[in-house]
Order: sequence, then structure tokens, then C-alpha cells
Amino acid sequence: MIRFENVSVTYDGASEPTVHGVDLTIPEGELVLLAGPSGVGKSTLLGTVSGLVPHFTGGTLRGRVTVAGRDTRTHKPRELSDVVGTVGQDPLSHFVTDTVEEELAYGMESLGLAPEVMRRRVEETLDLLGLAALRDRPIATLSGGQQQRVAIGSVLTPHPRVLVLDEPTSALDPAAAEEVLAVLLRLVHDLGTTVLLAEHRLERVLQYADQVALLPSPGTPPLLGTPADMMAVSPVYPPVVALGRLAHWTPLPLTVRDARRRATDLRERLAVLTPTGGKPQAAPTTADTRTTPTASATGTGPTAPATGTGPGPASTAGRATTAGPATATASATAARPTNATDPATGEDPASTASPAIAADPTKADGPATAAAHPTGTTPVSAEAPATPADPASPASKPTRAAAVPTTTADTTNAPGPASGGTPAAVTAAAADPASGGEAVEPAPSAIVSPSPAPATRPVAAPRWRLFGKLAGGGRDGSRARTPGQPPTPAPTDPAPPAAEIRALSVRRGHVQALRRIGLTLVAGETVALMGRNGAGKSTLLSTLVGLVEPSAGTVEVGGVTPHRTSPRDLVRRVGLVPQEPRDLLYADTVAGECAAADRDAQAEPGTCRALVSELLPGIADDVHPRDLSEGQRLTLALAVVLTARPPLLLLDEPTRGLDYAAKARLVAVLRELAAAGHAIVLATHDVELAAELAHRVVLLAEGEVIADGPTAEVVVSSPSFAPQVTKILAPQEWLTVAQVREALA
Repeated sequence: MIRFENVSVTYDGASEPTVHGVDLTIPEGELVLLAGPSGVGKSTLLGTVSGLVPHFTGGTLRGRVTVAGRDTRTHKPRELSDVVGTVGQDPLSHFVTDTVEEELAYGMESLGLAPEVMRRRVEETLDLLGLAALRDRPIATLSGGQQQRVAIGSVLTPHPRVLVLDEPTSALDPAAAEEVLAVLLRLVHDLGTTVLLAEHRLERVLQYADQVALLPSPGTPPLLGTPADMMAVSPVYPPVVALGRLAHWTPLPLTVRDARRRATDLRERLAVLTPTGGKPQAAPTTADTRTTPTASATGTGPTAPATGTGPGPASTAGRATTAGPATATASATAARPTNATDPATGEDPASTASPAIAADPTKADGPATAAAHPTGTTPVSAEAPATPADPASPASKPTRAAAVPTTTADTTNAPGPASGGTPAAVTAAAADPASGGEAVEPAPSAIVSPSPAPATRPVAAPRWRLFGKLAGGGRDGSRARTPGQPPTPAPTDPAPPAAEIRALSVRRGHVQALRRIGLTLVAGETVALMGRNGAGKSTLLSTLVGLVEPSAGTVEVGGVTPHRTSPRDLVRRVGLVPQEPRDLLYADTVAGECAAADRDAQAEPGTCRALVSELLPGIADDVHPRDLSEGQRLTLALAVVLTARPPLLLLDEPTRGLDYAAKARLVAVLRELAAAGHAIVLATHDVELAAELAHRVVLLAEGEVIADGPTAEVVVSSPSFAPQVTKILAPQEWLTVAQVREALA
């Protein structure tokens, strides 16, 4: 059905081909998964099938691609539209009409199909993809996941013989993703449709693939084989395969069911162990006077000890950090479990330590911890958690620690501590192949502390991008504890909340998007906001950033009401990375975006560029943002937002378009930000990300909070939002491969 004959593609101005030497055949009626790290040319290869490359994108195509006997060199996309249906990474770029039903019918109208045929197919597609309730909705009012389903439906209605899909489940919740993949599988099995799709979330798609076309590195010809054979040599693979490699299972399992059948011995070995390693550092408690369960000071149990030196990368035994959400009392010890490791790497942070940035909290009162400080850093206050200073106030309150803005990205261009603080050594995590990611070298950190810029620095015609704010809270920041362990009183001097939402309701047109939401978030806490598409996650983030005005209730972030505060005042308090990173990007080059971000944030020149280099190495300065992949654009947008050092950080689907290695780097960066006192909220459908990073998970449904608690408690009990490792090793509460590796070490 699809034939690639020695295909190479070189874009204008590029010195090397994006894809090179592609020579393979995809038979009719098969689902083939195109896998590989970010930037290896997967989207380019998909574009050659539909004719978009080179007819639309430009560049030079060498070799030949034929689809159902038609040569894409001589047939333009419109001449292939009856054979090939294409959905790219950005669904918005595909829409032509205003409403869902019109969009589903548009492709058939273009092909001149009879009205009765169009009506029948529209109804069938609405039912298949769960869109019947949205048929009359304007597309602009839909959530990102709903838009993605509409885009997929619009190419299904003409009944093409070939479907080309680029990241088709990236914006879908787990249940919706399974529904879409089930539809694709039905088309393959029942109608003989050929499906070629690229996807980074291999845990969702791998079990459905007949074959895997693996692009291992840029410019390398692809390998084609069975999923099991390709996963044995692939640099990227899902957690179920990572667990199989760790346990030395042969052949490697591709599904949770296969892994559970083989995991009996592994479960028996783990039954006497506790998942202490590979978990997020314990979150601080919120400003609540009620008694909340916390971990004991002994360092045992599945959560961090009550010393505030849990198994996250910001602390190791015998080494204190000058940053992070300290929640310990003076009597708590600084002991750290010897098997605690970094969740992203599965390695002991002490063995991979690299320079990083941390705030230097100045203790207002109370005794210091008894931990040693071999690095010469200032001890963390035993009672006052490290929180960012309020940019709106002239001085911090006596009970709040002062944050010191510092950066270290490069010894030649990185600014030093702005207030005399001494940076502490914080681990820069690298991806671990056994944890489902590509091995990468740890890079120097470019993380900055959440502190406002000096008020005396002038602002020269800043461009105000989207500004977001953090919401969260949930169960008042309570932490999980070992079963049978008695709860301990909350700290007597907790940090004030970084964001607080009370009885928030939002109505958008005829849709009640949010209903009496009440959440609280404290500095240093990472919250995963989850739920099905259309549950209200993005609306909640938009409300926190001031883009949507509440219909009822109150929102307070950093001491201000977002929708009543000017962007100039919000920029030092909050940062939002939206689902569509292009909303933040408008310069002609990456260098131009970074320079503008430095000016807007009043940061030292090179700050944004250092962040880009750390998050995703290899992006050239002269590349236009539109020529970057979806994951690369998101990385650039994240670096732009982080340049302003926002104390509160919102990310809407931050792993969309990222491979496992890039996601591991993002996890390391966000973990360091949390340790430095930033508050973080992730609106995500990526259950593996939530398991790796989040202290707490908040589930939304129909605009209401239906679950709010520690990550392990929420996801373990959810069949939809549980990560693969949890499903395999249930009823034991293991979340990640890194935890299992730590326990077995």
C-alpha cells in the first residue's frame, strides 16, 4: 500500500537530510507504529505519504514514495485526498468550518458524495468517537482533546484507504485514547485500512501495532519489525518494556496483561519491600491548622521523612540543601533512606550531582536543622518552609523565608546570586533507559529561584505573553503515610498558600465549565490536574492566569486577583505554558525568542538560551519556531516562561510531543523548581508523568473535584489513571520502574 524507495528529505538551508535512506514497504490493512526519539524526522516521513512534503513544506525529496500506486512527487495533496487522510500534531490547523458536524461533513462535500451518504457517515463517526453531544458546538469552544477527536473524525468520514496520524492521542485522556485506538483497530481489521501513526506515548499504542518502524537516530534508516523485536533494540520504550528489561523477561512484554502473568515472582520479592525510592520529594503542608497525616521522622514508609529531606534530588544523607519545601520541626532528624534515588534517573543523586540553582532561605525564627553542610551552604530553617517573596510587598513577612534569585547555566554567561545567597548542589537528573527513557548526559542546571527582579531595573517596551498562575491544594497538602502509622501534627508555622481558590464557578456560554472548586497550593508542591477531556482543566488554569473571569467565587494568586491584575504585575508572579506553544512564540528565530524573553523578564542575556539548551539540546539559534517539532516548540515556550522566574508555574499538557528522554529532562527541571520553592500545577493526561513527578493528584469531572490526595492514593485506585507499573504490580503501591529498581538494588 505504501512504498518508500531510498527516500531522503532535505529542507532548505539544512546541511544534512532530515530523513535518509528510507527503504521499506507497509502492507495493506496493517497498523504500523513509527517510533523514535524527538527530532529524528517522524513527522517529515509521515508528510511524504500525504504529499505535504515537499509540496507544502518545501525542501528536496529524493527517491520515491508511492501510495496505492500514486507517486507523491507528481500527485499533490489534493490529488491524494481520496486515498490518504492526514491528522497532524496541531488539530487547529486542519479545521475549515465552525462547528463539529460541519467539520465532519466537509471532507465528503469536497469529494462530492451524496447527501444521504454524508448524513449516515457523520452519525456513525459521532457515535464512534463519542462526539454526539458536541455536534452543534463551535470548534473554538472545545477542549484540546475534543478538538483532536474532531480532527480524527474529519478524516474518517471520507473512508480513506490510508490514515496518517501524527501523535493522535497526545491530547486525549486515557479512556478517550483507548476509544480512538479501538476505532482505528476496527478500521484495520474490518475494512483493511492501512494506518501509519507516530506516537511518543508508546504505552498507549504499542499493543495495537502489527509492526514498528523504528527511527533510532537522525539520518539513520528506519528498522521495520515486530513490536517485540524493535523494543529490544529501541532507545525509547514504555514502562512495561522497561520493567521487562529490569526483570530480564524474554520475550519482552508489550501489554500490562502479559507483564502481570510474568510478575508473580517479582511481586513476591517486592512484597517485603517499601517503595521509598524514585518518588517525588514530599510536598510542604498548606496553611491549615488541622492535623494532617505526615511521614514519620524515621525515614521509613513510602513517603519522605518528616525532615523535609526526602528522596528527591534536592537532598541526600548527611547533606543539607539550601532550597526546597522544608517542613520539619527542630526535633526531626535528617536521615535519608539509603536506597532513595532520583525518580527520573533511578540513580543516587549523590553519584550524579551537578551544579544547579536553589533558593537560599533566610530563617526568620526557630532553630536550624542538625544536618551537616559539607558544601558550605546555609541550613534550611527547621520550621519555616522556603517560599518565594511576594513581589507585591516591599518586604517578606517575618514568618516567610526570603528567596534569592540565582542562576547557573554556564560559567561564561550565567548570572550569579543576586542577593548574596550561596547556591547549593542539586542533582540534575538524566534519563535512564531502564525507566522508559533514552539515556542522556546530565546537563548543568539553569533553574532560577522564584524571586522578583529588582524594582529599579527599567522595563524597555516588554511584550506581554500569556501569564498563568498556579492553583492547587487539595486535602490541605496532606502527605501519604505508612499504613498503621499515626498522624503527626502539622507544623506550627506553615507557609502561606501560593494560590487559593474558594467556591470557584465558571460559565462559558451555555457550558458550566467549573462548579464550586476549592483548592489550595503551597510553595514547593507539584500538583497533577487530571480528568477526561472537557472536565475543566484548561479552564481552571485560564482562570488562575486571569484569562477567564470567575462567574462566582474567588481566586487569589500571590496576593492578587488574576483577572483584575495587569500583565505587567502578573509576569513576576506567574507563568503559563499553554497547550498551544505557538501562542507564546512570534519571533523569526529561536535566538530572537530567547532575546525577547530575557528582555521581558529583565533577566541576564543568555538566561533563556541556557534553559533551551538544558531542556532540549541541539536546537539551533537561527531556526524558525514554526520549523520546530511540536515537542521542540513546547520546550522553547517553557524556557521563555521560566526565564521570568515565576513563583507559580502552570503547564497545560507539558509532555505533548516529547519523547521519554525529553520528558525525563523536563521532570528533572520541574523537580528542581519545586525544590527551590516554586509551586507547580500540571494539567495532564500523562499518567506516567504524574507518577514520576506529582506530590498530589486532583481529578476533575464535569467541572467538579472528585478526588484530591497523594498521588499513590489517587492513581492506585483508578483503573483509568493508574500508571503501567501500578497495574502490573497491584495491589502493591508501586508507581514507577525507578522505585522497583531502588528496592531491588
